Amino acid sequence: MFLHSAFTIFVVVLWVIVMEVIRKLSDKYKVILSDESIGKLASILEQKEYQKDEVILEQEQVSRYMYIVEKGMVRQFYYKDGRNITEHFSCEGDIVTCIESLFLKEPTRLCVEAIEPSVVHLLDYGKFKNLSDKYPDINSLYQSILEFMLILSQRKADSWRFESSHERYERFCREYPVAAKRASIAHIASYLLMAPETLSRVRSKV
Repeated sequence: MFLHSAFTIFVVVLWVIVMEVIRKLSDKYKVILSDESIGKLASILEQKEYQKDEVILEQEQVSRYMYIVEKGMVRQFYYKDGRNITEHFSCEGDIVTCIESLFLKEPTRLCVEAIEPSVVHLLDYGKFKNLSDKYPDINSLYQSILEFMLILSQRKADSWRFESSHERYERFCREYPVAAKRASIAHIASYLLMAPETLSRVRSKV
């Protein structure tokens, strides 16, 4: 009886947490979701915990999920010339995914790993897309997420093309203040395509 009650309490608490994750997501992307839609989305989320340096998505896997970070920080990275290069940081409330693999159902060249102990919610992309076809408000959320990701990708590409090392670092601190404080110098340097020594010099002048 006690075990049954404890399990019931655990399930209720987990459901409340998942519902709150969806509400925060709708607030971030400025989309009003009905209670029904929030419940539908919550029902397809899977919560997982990852230790620091634990890989969430490996190279050559086919990505099936959008990963919503509830707690901690994760990064996308890829391998080039024997080094791993950080592609993106995601902290609390952010979504990370490998779009090309997700859309084309092909193996990804990007990896995802936790760089802090993290709680992540896995949003099954196929189920999310199906819900977006049935519910207009979920479709609005789906579109807003994709638009946001495309804008981030364009801004990063423009930064690499047109900005100096110093300007890239200032932009990073401005747009990713949490990652700027919590990520390692090595990870930040690889994201900015700098050597750690170069980043140290740039930081000393800020």
